[in-house]
Amino acid sequence: MSRPRGAGQTEPTMPVAAVARRLGVAPSTLRTWDRRYGLGPSRHTGGKHRRYCAADIGRLELMQRALLRGASTAEAARYALQQMPKSYSAVPQTPAQPLPPPAEHTAAARNGAAARRLRAAAVALDGRAVQQTLHDAIGAAGVLEAWEGVIAPVLDACGNGWPGTPAGVEVQALLTECVLAAVVRATPVLDHPRNQRPVLLVRAPGEPDPLPLHVLGAGLAGRRIGTQLFGLPLPAPALAAAVRRSSPAAVVLWAGRSAEADPELFPEVSRGGLRSRLFAAGPGWADVELPDRVEPLPGLRTAADRIEYVLVGK
Repeated sequence: MSRPRGAGQTEPTMPVAAVARRLGVAPSTLRTWDRRYGLGPSRHTGGKHRRYCAADIGRLELMQRALLRGASTAEAARYALQQMPKSYSAVPQTPAQPLPPPAEHTAAARNGAAARRLRAAAVALDGRAVQQTLHDAIGAAGVLEAWEGVIAPVLDACGNGWPGTPAGVEVQALLTECVLAAVVRATPVLDHPRNQRPVLLVRAPGEPDPLPLHVLGAGLAGRRIGTQLFGLPLPAPALAAAVRRSSPAAVVLWAGRSAEADPELFPEVSRGGLRSRLFAAGPGWADVELPDRVEPLPGLRTAADRIEYVLVGK
């Protein structure tokens, strides 16, 4: 249904239930946002019918993006209204235009919707819903994109604290365990990898977070690049011994924090004339002066692309 805008002109609109499904929220949430923050339909039809135009939906999508970045509900509502005031119309005044495509039609919007579901399930301590959301996100986009677009933003928000949300250490613990399990399940076992010698994936001594390395390992396995991953951080002597014994094609040393990014680890692992390629992966190495032979890899997708190219080409 559409409501008149002028002679022969109509503006497409959507009812509350359809907008709620599109945004992945309850209809009661939309009514609350309208009542408290003025983020409801710009125009009301007669009776109890409430219909949203394209500009109304655009404001709600802006609000959801702000919520995902950690804003409180009130802050997110103010942001949306500042970006698209109620006087703003996203629909031209000439012939009627269709509403924008559903959010699921774009990767960014799809990831945003999945991140909102993941966050809500984690806060509710609903492990089954967390696992299902992770399974769906990884199945739809692959491990690396799901990590960048869905999982990492939610983990970061959880670690920094969510304003207005009762998220404590128990939420972070549940989310971390579920992510690790989902990534391990998504890692194929390779009978015939493309590389003859493995890529050694290891955390810098003291590095607390194992998840990025598991994600990188899963991403490389999806490209049929064989790896040897050490989930626990190894002290420097054990790391050097592991490198000597496995003779890897490449060594990737992950450091998420600068406190653990020690460039002296690389001379340690390359003693004895080792010819493995050496990579420093993770944000911890950003401001560290690396030895000449060591190549920095700032992000997981960049790391997977570069390692694949160096070992087997495209």
